[in-house]
Amino acid sequence: MKNNTINVMRKEFARFFGDKRMIFLVVLPAIMIYVMYTFMGTAMTSFLAADPEAVTVAYVVNIPLELEPMTQSPWFITLHINASDADRAREEISGKEADILLVFPPNFSEAVAAYDVTTSSDPAPNIEIYYNSTVPNSSRAYSLMLSMLDEYESSLANKFDVNRGVADADLVTAEDMSASIISYLMPMLLMVFLYQGCAALAPESISGEKERGTLATLLVTPLKRSQLAAGKILSLCVLSFLSGLLTTGATILSLPNMMGGAEGLVDAGIYGARDYLFLAFVILSTTLLLVALISIISAFAKSVKEANTAVMPLMVVVILVGISGMFSNVQTDIVYYMIPLYGSVQSMSGVFSLDYSAVNVVVSCITNLVFAGIGVFALTKMFNSEKVMFSR
Repeated sequence: MKNNTINVMRKEFARFFGDKRMIFLVVLPAIMIYVMYTFMGTAMTSFLAADPEAVTVAYVVNIPLELEPMTQSPWFITLHINASDADRAREEISGKEADILLVFPPNFSEAVAAYDVTTSSDPAPNIEIYYNSTVPNSSRAYSLMLSMLDEYESSLANKFDVNRGVADADLVTAEDMSASIISYLMPMLLMVFLYQGCAALAPESISGEKERGTLATLLVTPLKRSQLAAGKILSLCVLSFLSGLLTTGATILSLPNMMGGAEGLVDAGIYGARDYLFLAFVILSTTLLLVALISIISAFAKSVKEANTAVMPLMVVVILVGISGMFSNVQTDIVYYMIPLYGSVQSMSGVFSLDYSAVNVVVSCITNLVFAGIGVFALTKMFNSEKVMFSR
């Protein structure tokens, strides 16, 4: 009788690995995620990147002679227009027929020379710049012009310098950048992937066998209901865990592609063995809890179709809990880690951001295991109920 749980697990593994359709359902999300994220990254890069060979059409009004070199570039076509034609130029920029419009006030140089910051009560001479942010070349031209004008303004005043001799003013490290991006995206994605793996397997194992009548055959054998419930949940947990690992690996591999192919921007190599170990514990305990919840819901259903419909509210809860990690900092109070699923998200966010407490992660895992154990107990009680198990 001690081996009955293992025998149930073997039966579940044999059923899964002997069904090509089930294997395909588990592997397909990982393939789709990698292809989809790679395609998204390629599309976004093509949409947002400026064409290095494209020529920028720039309209200028009243530009002073000393500033004309700003618009003298091989990729600039500068068109001088009158102030009365500015509205037409703005329409062309809005219609993506032109890229940028610079409007200088009349006698700009004289107005700047006569302006005194300390004594004048009038506003400083103003330069208007119009561009189209949806056009990469237009955005590039706007940034370039803004930078040049800032330099020109600094050269006129020259009261102070900014970052003189500082080569790297941005103090963020590549590790911090990777951790920030991964911790923002992965907890939500991982929760969804784990749920998908559990939802693809548990209804078929519980309500599917109930629908086909094979579960009723098992229940009349000299097999303890607790052993049957434990065998079902443990086998489903292992299979769902493998599914979660596949989809997680596909996501990590595809993140650089989704970010536009920026090598070094997302690097999973910043994590050590300790981080991966804690993450594995969180994933495993969360999977156990999700399997227990979905199994209980599936046990009430009379068919796989009915079970898939019944677990939809749980999917919404999992998504909302996963999204919560994107809009808050990692919690430090241990109480938050005593909340099932939410503690998992906080633990994942902490591990991915390299800012976590080992005690909090352990508490989250224990909480998940305790509630999973309660789920096993509840499923056992349901297996003992003739009304629940034999209703078809």
